Amino acid sequence: MTITAERPGTVDFAAARRAMIDSQLRPSGVNDPAVLEAFASVAREDFVPAAARGHAYIDRAIPLGDGQALAAPLFHGRMLTEAAPVADDRVLVVTGGSGYLAALAKLLAGSVTVITAADAAAGKAKGRFSLVLVDGAIEQLPDSLSARLEDAGRLVTGLVERGVTRLAIGRKAAGAVALLPLAEMGIPVLAEFAAPKRWSF
Repeated sequence: MTITAERPGTVDFAAARRAMIDSQLRPSGVNDPAVLEAFASVAREDFVPAAARGHAYIDRAIPLGDGQALAAPLFHGRMLTEAAPVADDRVLVVTGGSGYLAALAKLLAGSVTVITAADAAAGKAKGRFSLVLVDGAIEQLPDSLSARLEDAGRLVTGLVERGVTRLAIGRKAAGAVALLPLAEMGIPVLAEFAAPKRWSF
């Protein structure tokens, strides 16, 4: 991706945002007009540390410190495309630390509630939601979080299986959420949702 500088040392963020959409999102199947408009409207550089602003639009995750990261644009783009938020959706965003996904979702859905990964894993989410977005890859989905999803509600997350991260989707039916892995991609792992360690011989 080419980043255009207005003058030495200054990044043209508007141009970088357009390049992200045209070179990362569109070629990878993210073409929903509402989703692309959200990406065009939210300044990704505002969600990273000051030292990382110059490369806020690269096609990989950006470390935020304390084990947290802002996922690559493609993960959020594919996630929102699969989720297809609409105006009457009540969305719960389990944040990976940046707040960027929540800012995008607020432009697409009727209401958005944000909870940290630690609080979500600890069962502190309240209310009922038609859509849950988990901003990172999980090894297991706690029952306490799936309980926040209303019947026929959707969940989109990253999923860790044998060390490989994939985008995954699910829908609640008969009180349970079964996750279907989709595309393999690099996704920051949320340690709060690690599966319990098992003894092996």
